[in-house]
Amino acid sequence: MTTPALDDPQAIRAAGRDLLSLALLDARNHVLQTLAGFDAPGVPAAQRQLAWATALHSAQWQQRWLLGAGQDGDAAADGTLNAAPDDAVRDDVAVAARVMLAQTLEASLDRLHDSADDPAALQPWHLALQLEDRLAEQLAVRLQRGAPPARAQRPPLWLPAQRWRLGAGHGSHPGVPFTAWGQEDVAVPEFEIDAQPVNWQQYAEFAADGGYDRPELWGSAGWAWLQDQRDTDTDTRRAPRHVAQLLGGVLVQRGLGAGAGAGLQRAPAGQAALHVTRFEAQAWCCWAGRRLPTEAEWELAAATASSRGFVWGDVWEWVLGSARPWPGAGSAPPGCADLPPPAGSQGVLRGASFATRRRWHHPQSRRYAAPGHDDVFCGFRSCAV
Repeated sequence: MTTPALDDPQAIRAAGRDLLSLALLDARNHVLQTLAGFDAPGVPAAQRQLAWATALHSAQWQQRWLLGAGQDGDAAADGTLNAAPDDAVRDDVAVAARVMLAQTLEASLDRLHDSADDPAALQPWHLALQLEDRLAEQLAVRLQRGAPPARAQRPPLWLPAQRWRLGAGHGSHPGVPFTAWGQEDVAVPEFEIDAQPVNWQQYAEFAADGGYDRPELWGSAGWAWLQDQRDTDTDTRRAPRHVAQLLGGVLVQRGLGAGAGAGLQRAPAGQAALHVTRFEAQAWCCWAGRRLPTEAEWELAAATASSRGFVWGDVWEWVLGSARPWPGAGSAPPGCADLPPPAGSQGVLRGASFATRRRWHHPQSRRYAAPGHDDVFCGFRSCAV
């Protein structure tokens, strides 16, 4: 029997010790279930080792930041974890990871039970929950497990001009991710926005019209990135990651190994396009005579237009603008993976994906990523110019 609050974003943001303990147990169980997928027949040994090494470093993060065993973590600015195993466990990283995952979870829960039940004291455990759930999503991406649902095409939505407040403030709840700290009030003019992310049929039309061969659609940075994607089979990248065919029906690579659900599969035309970089998203928008939404437009629609058919949470979605904290965010908490990147170096993904735990499906959710990054379940939607 599950606890409904475990899937409630607002409840998790304000969770006290009891709910937080349940969430950490739930998150760890989900990680272990996902890791079991790497033990399936046919999964390359290197992929299995990498997955367990990543999980090992998640346990080491808890050892450092929850149990006081160190000062500096290994978390990268994009939220991934350093996956290189220590030399001592390189040959049997799965065994070492299992042992350390069990030990750190038990010790972390004991320490949580003895901590004060107030926001400041609980913040490290909230951060541990965020990282644990992100680890599970990261592993699901590597497994290529699952896909967003196919949806019937809906007409775009028109939203009136209004003011919108971005961000959650500072210190309101201990479970608010650092990327949502701070606040910014903005005036949002009226705008038209897609009701759902761009799907494979729409994306394939772009490729069929020579989208990957027209530099005028990409801009200088995007075209330079595209030319850098050379490999032994094609002159340039001509489809998002894991796509074997776009024209005549979209074929994508799903799963690792030789188990059920692995291999080339036909993607439904109405399924959100996956593993799209921001360069590709912007090129599609230029081709279609549209643009990416701003962060304010995206968040306003996600928070207010769901009853009108605005669908989000299938894929992380690229938006306009460079990654930056909201004003008043302050300093990141110790051990935080979402450190602000250098100005202008990264873009922003909004929302969640089908592999994101439901407790993180919040309109304020955002992640930072380089414009050429496609190693998450990411896509996009567009706005009228």
